[in-house]
Amino acid sequence: MAESEDAYEPETGPGRGQGSGAGFGEGAGRRARSRTRSSGSPSSSRAEKGEPRDPVEQARNICLRLLTGTPRTRKQLADALRKREIPDEAAEEVLSRFEDVGLIDDAAFAGAWVESRHHGRGLARRALVRELRTKGVDSTLIDEAVGQLDSEQEGATARELVARKLRSTRGLDRDKRLRRLAGMLARKGYGEGMALRVVRQALEEEGEDTEGLDEPF
Repeated sequence: MAESEDAYEPETGPGRGQGSGAGFGEGAGRRARSRTRSSGSPSSSRAEKGEPRDPVEQARNICLRLLTGTPRTRKQLADALRKREIPDEAAEEVLSRFEDVGLIDDAAFAGAWVESRHHGRGLARRALVRELRTKGVDSTLIDEAVGQLDSEQEGATARELVARKLRSTRGLDRDKRLRRLAGMLARKGYGEGMALRVVRQALEEEGEDTEGLDEPF
């Protein structure tokens, strides 16, 4: 999933951009303001946008923005904070606090991911494990999440996937049908043995001769 970090709305207040003080004339003030506007540093950019200077508050705002409507893992948020050059200490403080109050919950994220991606996309356990690893979910939490899927459930889903795809392979020779259907299952994380059994059963039900299809493909 690409992560979006929108610019924050600028805060308004009296006296922004107005310099004063002993020996600081109007011309000098204009030059100072010009240098500030032309600075490319992250801190000056954030100041112009009205973002808070406190890194903890910056981290908090970034995390809240990213979590709006979209659950994310701790690693995803940590990566986003690092990209925005938030100091590690401030990032750690905010991330730990968000975990304490339940705004970050990698276990719940993993469980919901498995439920959605298996039933919505038909992904098998192997594919789900790969995806959750890329999200930075701990291996123990991944095992617990994918453990809700057993071989029987995977087999049922694989049969549904093949049944939906079967019609589009009619007219092809048997070996091409086999490769196309088995390849579809493989891309979704199903093992070779299960894919072969499911495809062979589907072809037999259509009257195909499946002799010799016990061989690995």
